Amino acid sequence: MRMRPTLSWTPTEELSPGTTDLEPVADALSSGGVLVLSGAGISTESGIPDYRGEGGSLSRHTPMTYQDFTADAQARRRYWARSHLGWRTFGRARPNAGHRAVAAFERHGMLSGVITQNVDGLHQVAGSEDVVELHGDLGRVVCLSCGTLSPRRELAGRLEEANEGFAPVAAAINPDGDADLTDEQVGDFRVVPCTVCGGVLKPDVVFFGEAVPPERVEHCRALVREASTLLVLGSSLTVMSGLRFVRQAAQAGHPVLIVNRDPTRGDRHAVTRIALPLGTALTTLAGRLGIPVDEGDARTG
Repeated sequence: MRMRPTLSWTPTEELSPGTTDLEPVADALSSGGVLVLSGAGISTESGIPDYRGEGGSLSRHTPMTYQDFTADAQARRRYWARSHLGWRTFGRARPNAGHRAVAAFERHGMLSGVITQNVDGLHQVAGSEDVVELHGDLGRVVCLSCGTLSPRRELAGRLEEANEGFAPVAAAINPDGDADLTDEQVGDFRVVPCTVCGGVLKPDVVFFGEAVPPERVEHCRALVREASTLLVLGSSLTVMSGLRFVRQAAQAGHPVLIVNRDPTRGDRHAVTRIALPLGTALTTLAGRLGIPVDEGDARTG
């Protein structure tokens, strides 16, 4: 029997409420070689909700799993209807001060790389170049039969043509771009196949219950080995896909610094957790380090 993926985490020990002292992060950035691991919390100020923070989507929404998507045509219909609607909002999101600060740190040679658990592509839009998309990117679509990759905007156009007039009002948009719709709102939404082989299309992201590709994991492990410090930004570290890198860094004696307002599953491996909003914290750090962060750091493409 397949097990449902881990969606929540409850501390089994009393955790520190965190600090507001940014000095350890400033010192690490000044020394260079910092590897960033970012989560949904860095994108909330861009209007994309997180999963587990205050008001997080998991309080009302169960994400699509890989098992359900691949096994059930009706589940795929519901997913693509909700995702198509959500993409209209999700695709318009722009980088915030946190993304721009990370790009500025990279530009000034302070980072060895960025691993992001997010699928929104906002680090790259902000100007970051050395980014590993741990869970993929909603801006791409993959065929499960032939493996062809294609831009999400092309699929969006095809879905618009196949579902003319589809414009229900969603209750909310979730971190994976999935809009909250009822079955009645989904109606008889039409799903389109791969243009190459007619196979099933899936966003090029790692669903809950799906494994991150092994070669991607090993690449991230190599980045952790080479880094001087691991800086976690806006992740609860609930799922093992991110937590394993925190454990690896701590076991290797590399300092782990976490900036997240709420306690995380990785706190006991960290030197400190700074409980501040990310936009404020990272902008403050940039100012302290003499690095300008402004709208000009974001790409227009």
